Amino acid sequence: MLRQYELVERVKEYAPEADEALLNRAYVYTVQKHGTQKRASGDPYFSHPVEVAGLMTELKLDQQTIITALLHDTVEDTLATIEEVEKLFGPAVARLVDGVTKLSKIEAMTESERAAENLRKFLLAMSEDLRVLLVKLADRLHNMRTLHFIKDEEKRRRIARETMDIYAPLAERVGMYEYMREMQLLAFEQLEPEGYATITGRLAQIRSQEGGQVDAIAFAIKQALAEAGVQVEVTGREKHPYSIWRKMAERHVTFEQITDIMAFRVLTEAPDDCYHALGVLHQTWQMIPGRFKDYISTPKSNGYKSLHTALIYENSMRMEVQIRTKEMHRTNEFGLAAHWAYKQGGARPDGQVGWLRDLIEIVDASHDAEELLEHTKLAIYQDRIFAFTPKGALHQLPKGSTAVDFAYAVHTDLGNAAVGAKINGRHVPLRTQLVNGDVVEVIKSASSEPQLSWLGFVVTGKARAAIRRAVRAKERAEVAEIGSKLLDEIAGRLPQRIGKKALIAAVRRLDLRDEADLMFAIGSARLTDRQVMEALVPGSTAELPDEPEWTHTERAISIKGLTPGMGFELAECCHPVPGDRIVGLRRPDHKVEVHTIDCLTLANGIDVDWLDLSWGERTTGAVGRLRLVLYNRPGTLAEVTQIFASNRANVTNLQMVQRDEPFGTYEVDLEVADLAHLTRIIGALRASEAVAEAERL
Repeated sequence: MLRQYELVERVKEYAPEADEALLNRAYVYTVQKHGTQKRASGDPYFSHPVEVAGLMTELKLDQQTIITALLHDTVEDTLATIEEVEKLFGPAVARLVDGVTKLSKIEAMTESERAAENLRKFLLAMSEDLRVLLVKLADRLHNMRTLHFIKDEEKRRRIARETMDIYAPLAERVGMYEYMREMQLLAFEQLEPEGYATITGRLAQIRSQEGGQVDAIAFAIKQALAEAGVQVEVTGREKHPYSIWRKMAERHVTFEQITDIMAFRVLTEAPDDCYHALGVLHQTWQMIPGRFKDYISTPKSNGYKSLHTALIYENSMRMEVQIRTKEMHRTNEFGLAAHWAYKQGGARPDGQVGWLRDLIEIVDASHDAEELLEHTKLAIYQDRIFAFTPKGALHQLPKGSTAVDFAYAVHTDLGNAAVGAKINGRHVPLRTQLVNGDVVEVIKSASSEPQLSWLGFVVTGKARAAIRRAVRAKERAEVAEIGSKLLDEIAGRLPQRIGKKALIAAVRRLDLRDEADLMFAIGSARLTDRQVMEALVPGSTAELPDEPEWTHTERAISIKGLTPGMGFELAECCHPVPGDRIVGLRRPDHKVEVHTIDCLTLANGIDVDWLDLSWGERTTGAVGRLRLVLYNRPGTLAEVTQIFASNRANVTNLQMVQRDEPFGTYEVDLEVADLAHLTRIIGALRASEAVAEAERL
């Protein structure tokens, strides 16, 4: 553990202007506050914040960050308060400490809710000041280094999983690859102990068998480049054990089949030397096609720059080579921390972290704990592709991203308005997956809205969060509209006219936020008719019989203008279409389920709230289902589809359900305008020589 004077000396080496007295005060404060607390290792608890501060000095971070590292656990684990920290160390340090502090003292939360709330607060604090992230990553790294002291295996695995899913990818996103690799290795050891032991054992075996082969290859690379007049530094290492494990899982291969377990790094003086060195290496050894990547001309979103290639050495041995300048290397290993600018006029080096804005949008859009954690994991997904707008703006996305993901990456409003896309000038479906270098043009419409079906193919957290938020808002609005119509019916049963004043009073009595909340609660059946009547006019239900709860409306409620799947759902059992007599089944926290009046489901006597519904004037569009028995001979299916086409009905699904020579039985879903439209089609089918039977299901 660093002693007090050693920590101060480290800071003074790179920041002579640092306030020595303030650093000493922070060191003493954390020792006093943590007192006799012990870590799982048996060490004094204050050794942890001191070691975290030591990690910050290795990155040469400013005085406020060092003090924050020393104090980051005091508010959470001792009697210290943010107010006390602010008084002693200033508002900037207090804000940073508050950002790093977790909310683990909130007992009412479940484990997942607490994790999500911690992450939410952390991301918001990080958006204000990225030093919060740097302290948090160092805190997590030191905790991982001492994780093996925790006796509870389940707790170790939970912390390791959180590190692998959240913190290692966050370290990668800000370019702190050293932190990322060590976190992954330590988490891998806990999550896959057998895999870790096997791979590290095999690497040690190879090392003992082949002796100094890594050094020999590094020397050969350096010699080849020196002969070509390129002065470089070359280092070699075996691949990271977790990297090998991931390749084995992704490629479904054994350890023996992984041929490129050695990687070499070539450091040059200037960017031009990087390309010169690349040419020499490709001329000296055979390049493996498809493995070359130029992150100098197209850097990663975290600022990472390097040339990557793979070569075949002697005896078909494969090796990866990274070529970069020394300056690039410093930035690549420690990312934002490598060129921190706080001590020069308060500038913030966050030009690389536009992805952080996406994370904050996800925080705002997420509905619950699980959704936030899911979306955040997606947002910091590591494997990326590059795609361009028609004007040449570059966007980085996870592999597997679609045109919809691209639209949301450009802007949330563009994603919400998307109706189509062109990739490299060619019209494609919105679900089309992008590949590196695609030029994507998103076609939008002012009347378009996000579709629930998009969730089936989008992969970015930002897109999923935005779609869910838009769909939920529309669902809520349409359920509230149904609630408003039901309120009119309920109010009509009361002995007096209901005005605005009565509505405001009812909202207050029911402990709701506003009138929209009241309408939503009625539409979603969270409130019974009796509860609403009593809230509107206290005492009005005293004379009502206890059973049954009367919920039936006196006149049909129109569903005109509402969208199927939002405020209501058309039942799959009877497929109602405009023109059918319909009723609605209403269950608490469910959408109204619309059935035809003669549906067999209703005949079974369902004990739920029934609503008398109507389609409303000029309501159009629904799906009707037909059962067709066709003669099994060439051309019959073509004749049937011609009937659909001539009657302007679109087929959404066609399936053969039975084959019984000489007949075939099909079920067909058709988009029709109304009942009359469907009836005309059935008549035309029955008149056809190709059709033996036609009936509506």
